[in-house]
Amino acid sequence: MKQTLFKNKTLLITGGTGSFGNAMLRAVLDSNFREIRIFSRDELKQEEMRLRLMNPRIKFYIGDVRNTESIDAVMRDVDYVFHAAALKQVPSCEFFPMQATLTNVVGSHNVIEAAARHGVKRVVCLSTDKAVYPINAMGITKALMEKMAQAAARLLSDRDTTICAVRYGNVMYSRGSVIPLFVEQILSDKSLTITEPSMTRFLLPLPTAIELVLFALEHGGQGDVFVRKAPACTVADLVVAIKNLFHSQAAVQRIGMRHGEKIFETLASREELRRAEDLGDYYRIRMDDRDLNYGKYFTEGDTREAEFDDYTSHNTQRLSIPEIETLLLALPEIHADLKRSALMRP
Repeated sequence: MKQTLFKNKTLLITGGTGSFGNAMLRAVLDSNFREIRIFSRDELKQEEMRLRLMNPRIKFYIGDVRNTESIDAVMRDVDYVFHAAALKQVPSCEFFPMQATLTNVVGSHNVIEAAARHGVKRVVCLSTDKAVYPINAMGITKALMEKMAQAAARLLSDRDTTICAVRYGNVMYSRGSVIPLFVEQILSDKSLTITEPSMTRFLLPLPTAIELVLFALEHGGQGDVFVRKAPACTVADLVVAIKNLFHSQAAVQRIGMRHGEKIFETLASREELRRAEDLGDYYRIRMDDRDLNYGKYFTEGDTREAEFDDYTSHNTQRLSIPEIETLLLALPEIHADLKRSALMRP
């Protein structure tokens, strides 16, 4: 990280008590920020973070992105915003789509509007691969968040608040993800429940997701969406790798695909890639810069579009089982669970 980017700056993290907020705090605490504000509605997790960190530069704010007054109050004198507050669980968003809309769309609108009003320098919104060709309420609301962020960015100049976004796949060991579920099933002597063995998913360690957000903060332009290239694996190979690490003979139970799931995930569509910039580890996807002359949407095409394919978990780098094991062993959470497993053995 460039220390000059953070010197005497105030950072706000919405949804700051989640997996991302905790990881981002670890990444930036040694930098020279003036203040870091954690905004969330979870008072218990805020208190746990406060007691664990005991850092006077970290300030905690109870509030909800759905409430304009609470987000407006916390935005004063803020330089950067990482907008991570969201409803992320696919099943709960399927059952309660209006709640997902209120948080992921309306709440994001509130954050961006408040940031622009208060002259925040940069806002980075966190999105997901499920926003590309969405088939579930979580993905649909995240796709709308991206569109809403870009619509706001079109009305701003380079001298105003810069609004950009990042999009990444499954973060390994994040709250509610499949890896800690499999580990807990192994440690509880239960069968491992998998949906579809051939299903592929991107694998992204949380520190790599943090690097993506910081890269967007430093390099993002109005309406940009940054995608971190990532390897993938099948669910079947992931299960084998985890069982190997834990020396487990647990049975595997196939339960079938759940409503709202895809056989593979897409991080960037072919339509986006034709206007994207390949930055090596990242794609920078420029926003559609057509104006409100709707005729252009019907009369202007692009002959290059057929040359591109979507960037998916099926056609990205496919990890072998030993490679999955190596990636897992790079995670501190795996080492903690391996130690826990050793202590549980008779």
